[in-house]
Amino acid sequence: MLIIGIAGGTGSGKTTVVRKIIEQLPKDEVAVLPQDSYYKDNMDIPMEERQKINFDHPDAIEFELLIEHLKQLKQNVPIQQPVYSYLTCTRSEETIQIIPRDVVIVEGILILGNKKLRELMDLKVFVDAEADDRLARVIQRDIEERGRTVSKVLDRYQETVKPMHLQFIEPTKRYADLIVPQGGNNHIAIETLTRFIERNLSCFN
Repeated sequence: MLIIGIAGGTGSGKTTVVRKIIEQLPKDEVAVLPQDSYYKDNMDIPMEERQKINFDHPDAIEFELLIEHLKQLKQNVPIQQPVYSYLTCTRSEETIQIIPRDVVIVEGILILGNKKLRELMDLKVFVDAEADDRLARVIQRDIEERGRTVSKVLDRYQETVKPMHLQFIEPTKRYADLIVPQGGNNHIAIETLTRFIERNLSCFN
C-alpha cells in the first residue's frame, strides 16, 4: 500500500489536485481519507459555541482516530469513516465504509503537522498557493457549501484562518517531499505525481 499525504492551506487547491490524480488512475485503485471527516464531534456543545470553533487548529481534529484508521487500512481491514457536517459542527450517526486500496491519499490542511501521521506516509505533498487566491476560493466555498455570509467569511479569515495558517500550516511545508505551486492548475506537478503513483502500482501488481 502506498500512502500519500497532501496538505496545504485552506483554499490552496488540495481537493482539486486529489481529484485530478484520481481521474488519471485506474478505477477503484485509490481510497481518500479527508482530514475534514475527522473533526471532533461537538454534539455536547451549544450551537452558538460550535459556530466559534477554530477548525484551523490541530486540537479540532481527532488525529488518534485518523491514525488508527490508516493503520487498519494498512493491515487490509476496512474502516468506517466518520461523516462530519460543517452546518451543525457534529458527526452524523452514519459512516462511510472505506475499503483498503493500493493507494491511500490522506488530505487536509494540518496532516503534515502530526508526527505520527507523517511517519505513516510514503510521500508527503504540500499544495501551495498565493494568499489572495486562497481567500477567493474560501469565500466562494464557504458561501456555497457552509451557508456563511461574505462578512462572516472575512471575519473568520482574519481571526483564525490567516493566523492559524502562519502558525500551524505554512511551517509544515518543510516536511514535504514535493511542493506543488499554483494548486490544481499545476498540470506538470499533477502529472509527475500521477506517474509516481503508477510506477508504484505496477510494483504491487
